[in-house]
Parts: sequence; C-alpha cells; structure tokens
Amino acid sequence: MSENQPARESGAAEPGRVPGDSQSAGRIVVGVDGSDGSLAALAWAVGEAKLRGIRLHAVLAWQPPEFYPAPNGWTPRRGPSGESAQQLADAALAEVTGHGEAAAAGQGVTISCEAVEGHPAQMLVLSAEDAAMVVVGSRGHGGFLGALLGSVSQHVAAHARCPVVVIPDPGRERIRS
Repeated sequence: MSENQPARESGAAEPGRVPGDSQSAGRIVVGVDGSDGSLAALAWAVGEAKLRGIRLHAVLAWQPPEFYPAPNGWTPRRGPSGESAQQLADAALAEVTGHGEAAAAGQGVTISCEAVEGHPAQMLVLSAEDAAMVVVGSRGHGGFLGALLGSVSQHVAAHARCPVVVIPDPGRERIRS
C-alpha cells in the first residue's frame, strides 16, 4: 500500500453497497411513470449509476382499472375501455423499457426495466429492498397539483430500507423566500 492511499478497514462497504448485503452489489431502483418528474428522476439515476459503476433498475407499477359488473351480474375480465390485463401489462412494460433505454443510451449504464402490477408506492419499496438506493420524482401523475411531495414519493421515503433520493419536479416554480 502506498503512503497516498488510505487504508481500507476490513469489512468496509464498497461504493454503492450496503454493508452486509451482497445483493446490493450496486443496484439503483428508479420509479418511472412517464411524468416529467419521473423522467427527471430516471435521468438523475442514470448519471448516478454511471458515477458509481452500478446497475440501474427502472420500475413502472400499474393497477388495472376498476371492473364494473355487467347488468346481468357477470363481471367481465376487461376494463371499461376493453383492454385486458395482459394488454395493460404489455403497454406498461413497453413504456418503461422505452423510457429506460432512451435515458441510458450511450451512457455505459446497464439498465433493466420491469412493469409490475400493484400500488406504485408499495411496489417501489419492495423492488428496492436489496438496492443501494431508490430514486423517485417528487410528483407523478397523481392527484393534488399544488402538493410539493406526491403520495408515492412520500410513502417510499417513509418506508424504504435504503437511501431515498427525491428529485424535484422540473416544471415546478421554485419557492422564493
């Protein structure tokens, strides 16, 4: 060991690793729903994965539309617009894969993409159980336009077992004090 190199303690964590967790050998999970905020989170996560030299895993969680019973009491296996659950799953996977591949193109980052059925906040927390970190946009496609932090990012920040990075919505005006 040279004089200019710091000594590494036995068992010290590698960059991008959680101590004692061999599965997090460097995997960043990022939530993608197609919103401007999630695409900003994806771009940030690509840059961070490149800096750390670790893999990136993009997750789009989806829920099927509510099913409405037909007048005869039979509940069809299709939503009101006629799409099947498989069609929705295929469309979700195509969307997250398109966004992921576009963001990682030419960056030298290994990216995997997944579309999972379930509540987005819960699915992101589950997907990030063995991650070095999880990255989310501050707001997605959901509900309250004036909210500073969306319900998904709030839930992930409160329940994830790894560090959480929340990327501000690029379209939101900054609050001036």
